[in-house]
Amino acid sequence: MIIVTGGLGFIGKNLVKQLNFTTNQQVTIVDKFERKILKNNKYLNHLIFLKKLKNKNYAKKISFIFHQGANSNTAEKNFHSIMEDNFFYTKELISLCEKFRIPLIYASSASVYGRNPRSFVERKKLDPSNYYAISKSMIDLLVEKKLKKNKKLKIIGLRYFNVYGPGEVIKKRMASVFYHFSKQLKKKSFIKLFKGTDGYKNGEQKRDFLHVEDCINVNLYFYKKFKSGIYNVGSGVATTFNSVAKNICNAQKKKINVKYIPIPKDIVGSYQNYTKANITKLRKAGYSAKFISIKIGSLKYLNQTNFYL
Repeated sequence: MIIVTGGLGFIGKNLVKQLNFTTNQQVTIVDKFERKILKNNKYLNHLIFLKKLKNKNYAKKISFIFHQGANSNTAEKNFHSIMEDNFFYTKELISLCEKFRIPLIYASSASVYGRNPRSFVERKKLDPSNYYAISKSMIDLLVEKKLKKNKKLKIIGLRYFNVYGPGEVIKKRMASVFYHFSKQLKKKSFIKLFKGTDGYKNGEQKRDFLHVEDCINVNLYFYKKFKSGIYNVGSGVATTFNSVAKNICNAQKKKINVKYIPIPKDIVGSYQNYTKANITKLRKAGYSAKFISIKIGSLKYLNQTNFYL
């Protein structure tokens, strides 16, 4: 049996779909919420699952765990709540996987690098600037410490950069700019971009955008060729928001019409103006697939917008 926590979320649901195609094992979805369950998949509440996992006989049935579940709200103001969801839950899950020798891949985040890092290398000192990033950083540090003590421990942390693609409507405000730009263009015929800050001109902030297909492919690669450690998962390319807007407009065959707005007050001071994954370690681990370009990703997004809505 394969477990996917957060299996009803954006990345989790896409992962479950591919696992259903690529493996004959039972895939069980673990989540905090009850939404439409994918056909042929079982469902468990996240707290019930953790309780069941403490039973040795139940743990023996599990061959692998993909831990995608988390509170992904980067503007979350309730520190206790996000620590319960992202740190304490994950910490206990890691402990049980270590005890019962269950291979685990968990989702980390590029947010652990902070607002203005000089580089995005896995060994770099972390500098989280919001509660979400702090919770992810604490897990990464815990895992690094465990791997130093036990090199046989089977655990992989994947630091996702800006993932976009079908099914992200459930993330609401935290959905990618691909989702928001597409929605704005269809409803209002213009796209809203943030004004420039910290030396960046209007809409010239850059992010490493990763299509969810690539994100899933990295997960499945390590599922088959496990190599413990923490890895950046991004395209290795930084693209401006202006460029994304242009590609979305071209994909929808509409005139480029942009309006620049101030950055929301609740994310000022924690907003990342620039991200670009250093994927050297990922490549050295053997992952050689080419990543989907922004142009192709925009076309794919247009064709798949309603997927899993």
